[in-house]
Amino acid sequence: MASIFTKIIEGEIPCYKIAEDDQFIAFLDVNPNAEGHTLCVPKQEINKIFDMDEAHYLQLMQFSRKVAKALEKSVDCKRIGMSVIGLEVPHVHVHLIPLTDMEDARFQRKVSLSKEAFEDIANKIKLNL
Repeated sequence: MASIFTKIIEGEIPCYKIAEDDQFIAFLDVNPNAEGHTLCVPKQEINKIFDMDEAHYLQLMQFSRKVAKALEKSVDCKRIGMSVIGLEVPHVHVHLIPLTDMEDARFQRKVSLSKEAFEDIANKIKLNL
């Protein structure tokens, strides 16, 4: 069965897309820890990050870095945190989270954003890529 991320990649589920190439896609998390919380996902459905071959893993990190640099220019934060947990969706994904304090990284405090706010932040990040 396809993961929710595969359904997003295939266009079955809409997303607030930030960046995409032939191997990866980045989009805003719809249940964000902070404004701008972004997911970087390989298009190939792989369950665990360390099951990726080394070249593909390094390419995911390069893609994530590019998105993180644009994100940092687009939102007010102290730094961009990165987390890979993988328990909630069995498809590799890198969380890029704008951090102002440690609570932003704990996945317990969430922010609510309107459709317009999601669209606005997605457009700001795209402009900084």
